[in-house]
Amino acid sequence: MYEVAVIGAGPAGASAALFTAKAGKKTLLIDNDKGMTRRGWYENYYGIAEIGGPDLVETGQKQAVKFGAELVADQAINLTAGGEGITIETESGATYEAKHVILATGVLTDLAAKAGVETKDGTEPRIKTVVAVNAEGKTNVDGIWAAGTVAGVSVHAVITAGDGAKVAINIISELNGARYVDHDLLKA
Repeated sequence: MYEVAVIGAGPAGASAALFTAKAGKKTLLIDNDKGMTRRGWYENYYGIAEIGGPDLVETGQKQAVKFGAELVADQAINLTAGGEGITIETESGATYEAKHVILATGVLTDLAAKAGVETKDGTEPRIKTVVAVNAEGKTNVDGIWAAGTVAGVSVHAVITAGDGAKVAINIISELNGARYVDHDLLKA
């Protein structure tokens, strides 16, 4: 069983997986390669002069994998809560189990709604529906969290990446039983 499974590997999802994997949590990252970030050009992303969406997504996924996340190219089609976690079914017929699942599915809320996760009206232009979350990123279904655009934060990639990191830190803190902080030091 994975400690954390992240569905969607754009900025929110890859950022979340990067943090959970780097913290030593067994992490699964599932992506269908259809995210809207791939269609963008970014000159307003902190720390990067300019980058195309495909390169941004690929870099984020590589960072998560570098720290131990398992990246799976597939489409999650069903989530079932029960027992000690959440079962994820994919389009290819594979199933995975995780203690915590982070939905980082961009504009798509169908998977969340199908799993009994509450949704609400979105506030961003052209984002009609989002997942209802509390300040930590938790949904109404125990073990299911949401981050990024699907959780109602601004659609800007740099903001969704930060939200993914925030939700991951909250999950890591819950798993550890103490507030988690990840600070690297400059290598001499």
